[in-house]
Amino acid sequence: MTTKKRPYRMKRRAELEAATRLRITQSAVSLHGSVGPAQTSIAAIAKHAGVRRATVYRHFPDEHALFSACAAHWLAANPPPEIAQWAQIADPGLRLKSALLELYAYYRRTERMFYNILRDEDTVPVLKQLLTPYRRFLAAAGEVLRAGRNLSPPAEREVKAVIGHALCFHTWRSLAIDQGCDDAEIVRLLCLWVQSVGTHSRQSEPSPFAAK
Repeated sequence: MTTKKRPYRMKRRAELEAATRLRITQSAVSLHGSVGPAQTSIAAIAKHAGVRRATVYRHFPDEHALFSACAAHWLAANPPPEIAQWAQIADPGLRLKSALLELYAYYRRTERMFYNILRDEDTVPVLKQLLTPYRRFLAAAGEVLRAGRNLSPPAEREVKAVIGHALCFHTWRSLAIDQGCDDAEIVRLLCLWVQSVGTHSRQSEPSPFAAK
C-alpha cells in the first residue's frame, strides 16, 4: 500500500507546490498593479498570498525569477494587439486608425499596471530588461504603420517621430486621463497630426528665423 500511495503523494505535493507558486505570482501581480513594483516588498507578497517569506524565496530565489513569472502571468492574461493584423490593411491612414484604436483600448484596460511599471522602471532595474519586448513591440508597430507612405526624407523623419509618439503609453494617458478625451477623439487628433506632417514640405515654407 505504501509503495502504491507514494506516486500519488508525490503528485499531490507537486500540485500543491504549483498552486502555491501560482498564488505567490498572482499576489505579486496584484500588488504591482495596485501600488507598483517599487512599493511591493517580499513581506507584502507573502502576506497577500498567505505564506511565509521563506516560501516566497523558495519558489523565487531572486528578483528576476519573481518578476519574470509575474510578467509571463500578466501577459498571458493581457496579450498585446497583433501587429501582423495591422500590416494586412493596405491603406496607411486606415491602418494607423485601426491600430491606434486597438492599442488605446489595450492601454485603457491595462492603464494602472502600465503606469506603475513605467513609473518604477528607473528605480527597479530588473524592469528595464523585462520591458525590452514592449520596446520591440513599439518599434515593430512603428515600422508597420509608416509603411507605404512614399514620403520625402524630411517628412518621413517627422512622420516617424509623430507615429512613435502616438504609440507611446504616456501620450495616450496624457490625453485620456489628464485631458479626459475618449479613445476615438485621441485617434482622430493624432491621425490628423500624422496626415498634416506627411503632406507638409519644409522646403516650401521659409523659416521665420531665416536671415533676410
